[in-house]
Formats: sequence, structure tokens, C-alpha cells
Amino acid sequence: MAAARVSPPSSLDNYPDEKEKGMNGHEVRVDEVQDVVGLDDGIDRNTGPFAKLWKAVLWLDKFGVEVRGIERVPPNERNHTTIYDVMALWGSANLTISTFSLGTLGNAIWYLGLTDATLTILFFNLFCTLPVALFSTWGKSTGLRQMVITRFSYGRWGVYFPVLLNCIACIGWSTINTIVGASTLRAVSDTHKLPNAVGIIIIALLTVFVALFGYKYVHAFERYASIPIAIIFLIMLGEGAPHFQSGYGGSGPVEAASVLSFGAAIAGFALGWTSLAADYTVNFPESTPNIKVFLYTYVGLNVPLILVEFLGAAMMSTFTEKTTWMDDYNNGGLGGLLSAPLTPLGGFGKFLLVLLALSIVANNIPNMYSFALTFQVFGKVAQSIPRVFLVVLGTVIYIVLAIVGANHFETALNTLLTVLSYWLAIYVMILLEEHFLFRGGKWSNYDLDSYNKLDLLPRGYAALLASGFGIMGAVFGMSQTWYVGILAKKIGDPVYGGDIGFELSGSFAAM
Repeated sequence: MAAARVSPPSSLDNYPDEKEKGMNGHEVRVDEVQDVVGLDDGIDRNTGPFAKLWKAVLWLDKFGVEVRGIERVPPNERNHTTIYDVMALWGSANLTISTFSLGTLGNAIWYLGLTDATLTILFFNLFCTLPVALFSTWGKSTGLRQMVITRFSYGRWGVYFPVLLNCIACIGWSTINTIVGASTLRAVSDTHKLPNAVGIIIIALLTVFVALFGYKYVHAFERYASIPIAIIFLIMLGEGAPHFQSGYGGSGPVEAASVLSFGAAIAGFALGWTSLAADYTVNFPESTPNIKVFLYTYVGLNVPLILVEFLGAAMMSTFTEKTTWMDDYNNGGLGGLLSAPLTPLGGFGKFLLVLLALSIVANNIPNMYSFALTFQVFGKVAQSIPRVFLVVLGTVIYIVLAIVGANHFETALNTLLTVLSYWLAIYVMILLEEHFLFRGGKWSNYDLDSYNKLDLLPRGYAALLASGFGIMGAVFGMSQTWYVGILAKKIGDPVYGGDIGFELSGSFAAM
């Protein structure tokens, strides 16, 4: 019989089937660590080169650290029953200043007005979050993480392509997010500015603490993280609303090109969750209705994405009336813009600004948690490294990158967003066609227990070929400062073009 240990009641309130009464009447949780360490799946956890790390994990398990990595969650162990947690997780992860900063790019880079920026935000988000909501239903249906499900489309070796890109995305997002948070912390004081490196380390340490503990604690944190941030954004809305200026940035082909390019950035942000969507529903029972998971995910994504990006776009429109806010933005970047409407509140406003900066943690946690799971999909050697230590590895990497790249935020954000939209469009189309066209939309047509039996997985040649065609579409349609595709040049100013790489990459991959 597996050993039992005392567990904090608050962390398990939404997992009732994992509780049993101990002899002293206190609630205890059945320890699942041996179920993972003792698996007969070809992973050497007891005598291999990482055996000492697994011994450390056994010790960390006493404190509630999740042991399971990409190992499938059996149906009888899926005890997460609070469907609201899905909406809360995506709500908190996107109710951050990173989402706000995305809204500002419409004016900062493409000179869009408030009206055309908000319309772009609305329609691109409503469309691009659909696959995220769908893939969220796949986690509870299979008990498998998103990148493990990808093995059934890309095969044993082909899966390395999306796995590598997803690792880059998780690290890249964490880097960009942390730079945003650190710049906001720096804007708290005009006289004693916090060094960027210190702000970066503070945010990273808070992130790693929750990501280390795993699935249940990620959900527990995200359940409440959005509440104070939502209140602060409402205060900013109240301060800024009298100065919002509606209007269009222009008209004609150049305007169309700007909308498409801004839309590609919106798509990259929204689609960014597709490659880890199933990671956060694997503990829900198979009997949980798909429509509930889909709708809670869809609403949880779109409410913060649309409204907070609206606010970012709207704040950029205030500069006509509030020239001091424009000065704050020009001198302090995003941190200056966030602090401008809160400055009249004095010390309380500075406190609110600190909370806004730390909202980044809610976005970084899923990135770091899923980075570790994604890395394990590289193969059995990678899977033999405990998830906990991969979280630490990813954290160290993005701390270094954030410190080095702290002065190149807007350019890096735009490039990352749009390039991500290209490959994620490819990824979505391949998984959709695999599931609905070739497997009839039925999980009974998958041998889910073969997820780690690499010789039983498909070859993945078709997925790789489709990815190649998708990349071709991206090259034709991309519009970046370092390259403009031949079809992108046909839209608007031929020097800059209009970015249709996201649309063409997905279309080419599907065909």
C-alpha cells in the first residue's frame, strides 16, 4: 500500500476523491509517488544517472511537490472536479500587463487608432482562441499532456520539431514577460529605481516557487490571482476613460496592411496557449462534458484578452489630451504608461503598480510548468529527468536572457509574437486534421497507452511534410523588419508589406 502523508487542506479542496480519513481523523492524501517512480515504461528512475535527483524528488514529495511528469494520468486518478478552475486559470494567466502591452502595439508599431485597433483585437482573439478551447478538452479525454498528444500526429522523431519550438516559446514568453514586469517595478520610484536584474530575479523566484509544486498548486494560485489585478485595471480605466480618443489610424491598403500585421501579433498571443492547453485538464474526469471545458476555457481566455488589450490600446489614445502621460511612456516605456494614471493616488498608486508588475507571475507559471513537461517529450533520457529540476533549468535560462535583452522589449515582443503565430497555425491544422479527418474525431481510434512506446507511434512523415509546406506559406506571407515575403509585399507599402504569414502557414499546412 502506498504511503500516506498529511497534505494542506486548502490545496486539495477541489480534489475530493484524493482524500481519505486517517486514523487520527485528519484528511490525508494517497501518495502517488510510487505509481510514477515504479512505472514499467522504460524510464530508469532508480539506478540511472538521474537516480539521485529522483531521491530528492521523493523527499520533496513530503512538501506536496508534484512527482508526475508526462506520464499518463489513469482515468481512476482524475479527481479534479471544479470546472471553474479552467476559466480561472486562463483568466489569471492573461489578466496581466503582458496582455496590456500587446494592446499598445497597435499604435506604437502600426499607428492604428483606437477604433481599428479594438476591432482587430476583438475578431482575432475570438477566432484564435477556438483551438485552445478545443485542445483543453483533449487533456481530460486522454489524461495526456499536450505535447504527448502531439506524438500521435508527428510520430517518434517528427515530434521533436514542435517540442523544440514549444520549449523556445515557453522560454521566450517567460523572458519577455519578465522584462515587462521588471520595467514596471523600475517605474515605481523616480528617485530609487530598482535595477532591472533585481526585478527580473524577484519575478522569477515567485514564478518558480508555484511551478515547482505542480498542477494542483498552479490551479490553486491562478484561482485567485486575477482578483486584485482586475480591480487595478478598473481603476486605470476610470482614470483614463475621460481622455480616450476614438478614431482610425488611416484607410486604404496601408491601413489593411497594418491591421493584418497587428492581427498576426494578436494571433501569436492567443494561439500561444494551444501548445500547452491540455496540460491543465489532465486531472479532470473523462466524464466531464466537453462543452463545459470548451466554454469555460473560451470565456476564461477571451474576457481578459479582449478587455485588457482594449485598455492597452485605449491608453495609447490618451496622449492627445494627456501629454504628460505621453512623456511618461516615452521616458519609461510600458512601465511609465502603467504608472501614469496611478501616480495621482500617491503611495497607494505605487503599491498598485507593484501588484501590476507581479501579475506577470500568473502568466509565467504556466509557461514554466509546461516547459518542463514539453522538454520531457524529447525522449526517454529527457523524461528520466524529474520535472522539478527542469522547471529550475528553464528558470535559470530565462533569467539570463531577460537580463541580457531588457533593453529590446518591443522589437523582441513583436518578432516573437508573429513568428509564433506562424508555427502555431501549422501545429493547429495538423492536429485538427489528424483527429477529425484521419481518426474520425474519436479517441477510441488512438492507442493512448502507447504514448511512450515509441516504436508503436506513427512515422509522422505526413505531419513533417505538411509543416514544410506551412513554413513555405509563412515565408511567402511574413512581414518582419528583417524580411518581407513576396506575397506580403503585395499588401500596403511594399517596403513593409502586410503580415499574412499566420494565415498562409495554416492554409499551406492544411493543404
